[in-house]
This record gives sequence, structure tokens and C-alpha cells, in this order.
Amino acid sequence: MIAMSFSLTPTSWPAFLVGLILLAYWLRVLQMVARTRREIGRAANFIPPERLGRVIRIVWCPVVVLWVVVPLVTAFLVDPPAFLRPLRAVSGKSELSWAAVGVAALAFAGTWVCWRKMGSSWRMGIDPNERTQLVFNGPYAYVRHPIYALSSLLMLASVVAVCSPLMWIVGALHLLFLQWEARREEKTLIALHGQAYADYYAQLGRFLPKLAGKRALPSR
Repeated sequence: MIAMSFSLTPTSWPAFLVGLILLAYWLRVLQMVARTRREIGRAANFIPPERLGRVIRIVWCPVVVLWVVVPLVTAFLVDPPAFLRPLRAVSGKSELSWAAVGVAALAFAGTWVCWRKMGSSWRMGIDPNERTQLVFNGPYAYVRHPIYALSSLLMLASVVAVCSPLMWIVGALHLLFLQWEARREEKTLIALHGQAYADYYAQLGRFLPKLAGKRALPSR
């Protein structure tokens, strides 16, 4: 049995604050899931109707739980076990850890903007039989998946703030699932919306803006 002592020290504040940002982020997601059902009478696909989406959730949900819990727990551990022990080369640099907190806060704020732009079209998972309204303005005028791009940035900030072996595994899995889910969504949207989304797909980058001149996007 491993004996552990708990204490929040000045050097562990960045991990703790990142954990609070993540907790606020995912509580907001759950609130939006409930609101979608209440206000428009449709599921937000927290549990996707398609079989592959449900299978992915079996692994992805525990990854998200660990993403939130690990920073909060690690921040209070005086002598964490090896799999939770931050890499000293990173955790010892306070300016890097505090920069990660700033990046995490900005990623959360940017995601909130994306949620507002999505409005009633926001869904958490894929339903191949639901044709929601496409959104082409705001952050969606620059990249196809700004929420996933910001989630990737938020995860990278988390890994910097809590640079432990377990956090590296959680980060790698989450980034992998985001890449996979983005591609699955694109196939579904092309099947549902046809040329309108195909044109949008061709003009914008998936997570980063394309280095080209301004393009005329389809009307919303």
C-alpha cells in the first residue's frame, strides 16, 4: 500500500488552476448536453446513436475523467508515485507552468466563443441521420474544427502544467481521438450536406488556417 501526503505548495498552483479550468470546461459541456435536450428536444449525442461512437466513448470518457482529475490530485501530492511524478525539467520551470495556465484559460475562452457560434447546432457526438445547420462564421471561418483545435491546445497546456507519465498517456490518447473524431465528422457532414460542406472542406484547414488568401465561404 502506498502512503501519500497532501499539501498545496506554491509550485503546485499551476497544476491546480489548470485542473479547475478543466473542471469548469467539462461541467459546462454537461450543462450544454442537458440544455440541448431541454430547449430543442434533441439529444446532444453524449452517448452517440452510432455503434462506433459508443465504443469510442468507452475509452474516451475515462481519458477525459483522468484529464480533469490528475491535475487536481497531483497538485496536492507532496511525494507522488512515479506515474504521477512531474518531469523536473518542465515542472521546475515556474514561468513555463504559469504560461500553461494562461494558454489553458485562453483555450477555454476561445471554446466558449465557438459554443456560442454553434448555438443549437452544437452536438457532442455524431448522428449520421441528423442534419443540423452548418456554421461558417466566427472561428469557423478560419478552421473546420476550432473546438477540437482548442481542445488540443488545452490538452497540451495540461501536459506542460502536469508533465507526468500518466498525463502524457492521457494527452496522447485524447489527441488521437480528436484526430479520429474530426475525420469521422467530416465524412458524415459531407454525406449529409453534400457540396456545401465539400466546398467548405476544400477551402479551410482542419485545425490550422490554410496559408492562402481570403476565400468566399458558403452562406450559412
